[in-house]
Amino acid sequence: MTPNPTPTHLFSNSLTDLAKNWRADAMAGFLVFLVALPLCLGVAMASGFPPMAGIITAVVGGLLVSRLGGSHLAITGPAAGLIVVILAAVETLGQGDAMSGYKRTLAAIVCAGILQTLLGYGKAGRLSAFFPVAVVRGMLAAIGIIIMTKQIFVLLGVHSEASAGLLQSIAQLPMALLHFHPQITAIGAVGLLIMVFWPMLEHPLLKRIPAPLVVVVSGLIMGRLYDLDHYRAFFTLQPYEYSLGPQYLLPVPAQFLDNFYSPDFSLVFSTKFWGAVLGICLVGSLESLLIGAAIDKLDPERRRSDLNKDLSAIGIGNVLAGMLGGLPMIAEIVRSSTSIENGAKTPWANFFHSAFLLVFVALFPALLREIPLASLAALLVYTGYRLASPREFARIFEIGAEQLAVFVITILAVLATDLLTGVLIGITAKLAIHLWLGVSLANLLSISYHIEQTDSDTYHVKLSGAAVFSNFIALKSEIDALPAGGTIIFDLTESALIDHTVMEFIADFSRSYTGNGGICRISGLDNHSAQSDHPLALQKRDQ
Repeated sequence: MTPNPTPTHLFSNSLTDLAKNWRADAMAGFLVFLVALPLCLGVAMASGFPPMAGIITAVVGGLLVSRLGGSHLAITGPAAGLIVVILAAVETLGQGDAMSGYKRTLAAIVCAGILQTLLGYGKAGRLSAFFPVAVVRGMLAAIGIIIMTKQIFVLLGVHSEASAGLLQSIAQLPMALLHFHPQITAIGAVGLLIMVFWPMLEHPLLKRIPAPLVVVVSGLIMGRLYDLDHYRAFFTLQPYEYSLGPQYLLPVPAQFLDNFYSPDFSLVFSTKFWGAVLGICLVGSLESLLIGAAIDKLDPERRRSDLNKDLSAIGIGNVLAGMLGGLPMIAEIVRSSTSIENGAKTPWANFFHSAFLLVFVALFPALLREIPLASLAALLVYTGYRLASPREFARIFEIGAEQLAVFVITILAVLATDLLTGVLIGITAKLAIHLWLGVSLANLLSISYHIEQTDSDTYHVKLSGAAVFSNFIALKSEIDALPAGGTIIFDLTESALIDHTVMEFIADFSRSYTGNGGICRISGLDNHSAQSDHPLALQKRDQ
């Protein structure tokens, strides 16, 4: 999304950087560790994996991927965006046996990691542009709805069938609310309130304490008050028995080495196995590429990541994580932004956060076993809500009504089918809208443009016809290859239609190019009408 880097902005990952920035990176890494610990555990449990699987992934991501990747400030690890695809794989491949499903999903993660590595080496990072923003956000919103629906049962302390579909889970919610567990619900409710209100505190010292850490500490305290270490039934309301005990605490093995499992490749020749592989690879790769580009925008030094190199490194990390019993990893936006906000300078911040995680779980496994599951469920319910909040719907609608239509169609399609099918339906809906707006079938896949160098450092990029998400990959590659520090003029006079994806690319490119000393101008929009007041709304040429 940005021009070629100058030599001073080339990726640096050396011991010199460590010697120069170790204090800042170690402090940022420590604060990220405080955020990552509960999130890694919660994501693993929600995915149908043992809780330590999330820690394994974060450790591999920081210690290995930070050394191999092409990102400057990304924090790699497990993320909520992959919960649904992993949980579906466990249920599909396990055929009713959770442990078999877990081990077979590990094999799928290994194969997905190999595919990701090959995609990175094949420069497939640019293909992320083929997925419209509304489709990606719709996919994530659907994931958020599914996470909330599944985790509300854990927060209430009510049993729910893991294999229950979304509609079945929704149908069970009234009964769960009627028979909620008072003490467990109190732990979850306190955690949820902390996630909502803690960031609003104005005290500078309190603001530096991550809300997820406060949730876990409050859960530890309330768990001790309720004596969750010991089982006891305190009353029965037929057919429900209300009890307290270790079943509401995080199940962590007493021996450190018992946290590692090997993958089971017994279903490698089945279609459902490769369906899981493709789902993990597609969703993980897409999220990593989009989040990697978003992290670059947060970098105070305006450095550019090598997203193809990063995708390959994440693939290698996923192969190792899968072999050890871990979840797949992506570049994670919450932890990455926390790292940047707290002064991270280099990829060593990612390394330090993983080192702190490894030391903590090796030295204090007993403390992990005191964490209530309801506290982790509160984190995930809040995360799911943020992915699918009314504000997200409003933000999409501000861009344009056609964006909201694609967004909602993608959500409904994912909820009604699965992630891959839902995304394909969303893309199809987007293409259909472009056809309805007058774009020819041939123009959907082929863009007409001309790049003219008018002097030593000035380039005119002239577009004609329609410039949309499905046809601008070739143009994007050529623009990315233009030398930094010059003048680039986008002439859109002859463009019949420019969709939001292309408008966003031009805006991001212009911001980055200008930030690195170049000049970027956009002309020719005077004879176009925008679909909304949003500056990056779809533009259609007046007749």
